[in-house]
Amino acid sequence: MKTILVTGGAGFIGSNFIRYLLNKYPSYRVINLDKLTYAGNLTNLKDVNINSRYSFVKGDICDSVLVECLVKRVDTIINFAAETHVDRSILSSDDFLKTNVFGLNQLLKAALRYKIKRFVQISTDEVYGSIKRGKFKETDILNPSSPYSSSKAAGDLLALSYHATYKLPVIITRSSNNFGPFQYPEKIIPLFITNAITNNYLPLYGKGENIRDWIFVEDNCSGVDIALHRGKPGEIYNVGGSCEKTNIELTRLVLRLLDKPESLIKKVKDRPGHDFRYALNCAKLENLGWKKKYSFREAIKLTIGWYKINIKWWQDIKNKKEFKTHYSKWYKKRKK
Repeated sequence: MKTILVTGGAGFIGSNFIRYLLNKYPSYRVINLDKLTYAGNLTNLKDVNINSRYSFVKGDICDSVLVECLVKRVDTIINFAAETHVDRSILSSDDFLKTNVFGLNQLLKAALRYKIKRFVQISTDEVYGSIKRGKFKETDILNPSSPYSSSKAAGDLLALSYHATYKLPVIITRSSNNFGPFQYPEKIIPLFITNAITNNYLPLYGKGENIRDWIFVEDNCSGVDIALHRGKPGEIYNVGGSCEKTNIELTRLVLRLLDKPESLIKKVKDRPGHDFRYALNCAKLENLGWKKKYSFREAIKLTIGWYKINIKWWQDIKNKKEFKTHYSKWYKKRKK
């Protein structure tokens, strides 16, 4: 029986991946290591807790003693643990460097010591920077624009160095913008959906012309799955949705599907170093047999439906002091 250590498994993508993995592979066991920062939420895995093949450990990947204790019990590591929000990294980069670089190094050292068979590092398309035309390939030069993406780029290079130097079987996946159930409502899609439901303004950066490639979280999970089982150590695999939309286009679609007026859109000052466009060439992963399952329109309807049904989940988050401290300026209802 394969035993997998999933770090950051109480977060958005990690929790969806754990559910995906347990459902698809009846013989796999999963240990979830999560620090439970503001974005970690055990409610995300409420339905998984009763599964005898799943266990949770609260802890930090920077804790070398705990990491070694867990790594010696598994044969595979999938590292979702990361600080991920660009805006937060601009305000304070320390936590991003600590988790995304130092914490990753603790995992890599333990993986090397206990001869882990597979180490999958979960990365992001943001390490490439912005691209005006065409799509990024895995071999393109990294050009990150924010402390967040810089810390992820550093982590990627560190992980690859363990393969080059020690032959640690490292594989890296870089996905485009994910969306779906259980996404912390500071990211644009869940923020705009939940704000629209409650008739709060939708804060749109600049003119809303920035372009993002969107992928439904379950499609990303299947991409990580393919890379894990069919990928070659030392290689990088892009996982993109091939669905580019400007932020204003996305915003208007969310409002239309929720039957809300465009007067809820509130244009705000653009953030520093805001990348204009992301796009990924995923031919390398597709050659391994990966293919996305969901169209954007189908997936966004599923996502909106989930947030409409699970109001308590996101209201509990938005009512916390930590969330309101960061985002109170977004809690202004439209004047009728």
